[in-house]
Parts: sequence; C-alpha cells; structure tokens
Amino acid sequence: MNTTVTSRLLRRMLPAALLVLSGSWQVVAHAETNCAGGTCVFGGSSNNAASNEDARQSKEQWNATRTLREQKINRQIKDNARYDRTLDLRDKCNASPNVNAYWEEKTERCLDRRTGREMMAP
Repeated sequence: MNTTVTSRLLRRMLPAALLVLSGSWQVVAHAETNCAGGTCVFGGSSNNAASNEDARQSKEQWNATRTLREQKINRQIKDNARYDRTLDLRDKCNASPNVNAYWEEKTERCLDRRTGREMMAP
C-alpha cells in the first residue's frame, strides 16, 4: 500500500517538477541576456551611442587630470633628487678631513662643532 501511494504521488508530481525546472531555467537564461534592462555595453565594433559617450567622457577626464599627474611625477622627481643630494652631502660631511664637521639630522646640514655654523665645503 505504501508503494502505491508513492508511485501515484511520483506520477503526479514529476510533470509539475519538470515544468517548474524548465521555467526557472528560462528565467536564468533570460536574465543573462537581458543585462539589467538592456543597459549593457558590449565590446566590439558596434557604433553604440552609450559606449561612444562613455569613451568620450573617459578621455575627457584623462586629459583633465593630465596636469595633476605631471605635477605629481615632477614632485616625486624633485623629492628623489633632494634626497639624493642630502645623502651625498651627508657622506661628504662624514668623510670630511675636518674633525669638527658633523652631520645634523634634523636640519640635514653639515655643521661645525665649534661654531655651530654650516660648513660651506666639507
């Protein structure tokens, strides 16, 4: 008796389950191609107005920030050059034959121990 009920239930539920399964597959397939209401921009050689506008805005923003990027790069170059000069001066000061010369870390200068003044040519 238990097998009869199970087989009847299976015969009645199987077509409904297959219908629901195929319907849910169609929803997923439709969602993948719909791209949120058709607002997707696909790559390729199409002349899509939205992609052209996005490209134009991106180029405009890139050009607008060019001077800022150049200023940042120039500042980094100057900072590196200043750091290199400081290292060179420190090495010269420490290697100086003058025993009164010492390197001041805070001010980054070569000073004379006796007078406290900056030494011009260590």
